[in-house]
Amino acid sequence: MAAEGNKLWGGRFTGTTDPIMESLNASITYDQRLYEFDIQGSMAYAKALEKAGILTKTDLEKILSGLEKISEEWSKGTFVVKKSDEDIHTANERRLKELIGDIAGKLHTGRSRNDQVVTDLKLFMKNSLSVISTHLLQLVKALVERAAAEMDIIFPGYTHLQKAQPIRWSQFLLSHAFALMRDSERLGEVKRRINVLPLGSGALAGNPLGIDRELLRSELDFASITFNSMDAVSERDFVVEFLSMATLMMIHLSKMAEDLIIYSTSEFGFLTFSDAYSTGSSLMPQKKNPDSMELIRSKAGRVFGRLSAMLMVLKGLPSTYNKDLQEDKEAVFDVVDTLNAVLQVATGVISTLQIHKENMEKALSPEMLSTDLALYLVRKGMPFRQAHNASGKAVRLAESKGVTLNNLSQDDLKTISPLFGSDVSQVFNMVNSVEQYTAMGGTAKSSVTAQIEQLRELMKRHKE
Repeated sequence: MAAEGNKLWGGRFTGTTDPIMESLNASITYDQRLYEFDIQGSMAYAKALEKAGILTKTDLEKILSGLEKISEEWSKGTFVVKKSDEDIHTANERRLKELIGDIAGKLHTGRSRNDQVVTDLKLFMKNSLSVISTHLLQLVKALVERAAAEMDIIFPGYTHLQKAQPIRWSQFLLSHAFALMRDSERLGEVKRRINVLPLGSGALAGNPLGIDRELLRSELDFASITFNSMDAVSERDFVVEFLSMATLMMIHLSKMAEDLIIYSTSEFGFLTFSDAYSTGSSLMPQKKNPDSMELIRSKAGRVFGRLSAMLMVLKGLPSTYNKDLQEDKEAVFDVVDTLNAVLQVATGVISTLQIHKENMEKALSPEMLSTDLALYLVRKGMPFRQAHNASGKAVRLAESKGVTLNNLSQDDLKTISPLFGSDVSQVFNMVNSVEQYTAMGGTAKSSVTAQIEQLRELMKRHKE
């Protein structure tokens, strides 16, 4: 075990750290994932130190050259992590000293791991959110393109998981696409608030060396600079916002997964999952399980757990940096990986679903047109409340006669209302039913087409 004097903070300590404490304190096992961003931040900071007169041009060249060598070692997998490497910052600085000597010790002048780590995390998240956004838009595109291609399929819409009204299959797909587009909007908002540079805040009081933070901002491609150094090193709102946005996205994906799981059962038989996204049973040879969707459904709980844990970490912290904040990185890494995986799997599922149109149409029943029957009377001049009551009586009459609603005779219907005429037969047509919902957002072909155009425009805007 290394003596404390060899650590970045070890000057005022003697002896060694308890080995369990050493393990609990270390974060190198997971924060080494930040190596690329830690090096980017160090390169920018070295340039700012040179501008401030702390480094000579020769010093700067040596430091940049050494950092490039370290980056190459990480990317090739040849970087050797040592037991004394407490975190990624310690590891990179230790290796830099091995490569260029004591000049490496100048790099940390005026900088703290407090502003260094939050800068690294923000750089990582800026990059990660761009990747997540790409995967999210690919899923939305898959939903939209499928909706456009399968516009003419009509199947039951459900409320309370009971058959409600006929809708287009496309309307169902687009309902999930619009929810995911809201997630895309929230993702952009989170990215905007991440894009504020904290580097140059020091441990908590700021930087005493005249560091040009505008230079740092430009070098690291941030949109703006933090105004308060105490807030900058402790603020993790952007982590909470990301985890919150991710939780809501996972809830939307879980809801979609649940719908598809139900529709894939033999009781519904509306669709079949590709073998690529299904598994079998170790005991029952006939089984084809929708494990891809079940895993997505379960991951919503995992992501929410990360959010709730992070909120509890932040709840009672005093001002500025506290070691509790070390918990932020594992939460972010886990959720980034989860979102990237589930979005790609969900896209694959949507792209490869086999639809059983005949089963969807077979599931449509005349009773689902009870509202249409009421609207028929409304168009004849009857107030809706009375029309609703009359339609309900027609449903009850059909049940008592043991026939479907559309098989009631005109004389039967006349006993309920004299407004029923011979043209009532036109009500019992599924295409006519969906086509009457022409108002914006409805399930008529014209409305669904407009939704598709709107989503395509939104996707184009979000890509830009």
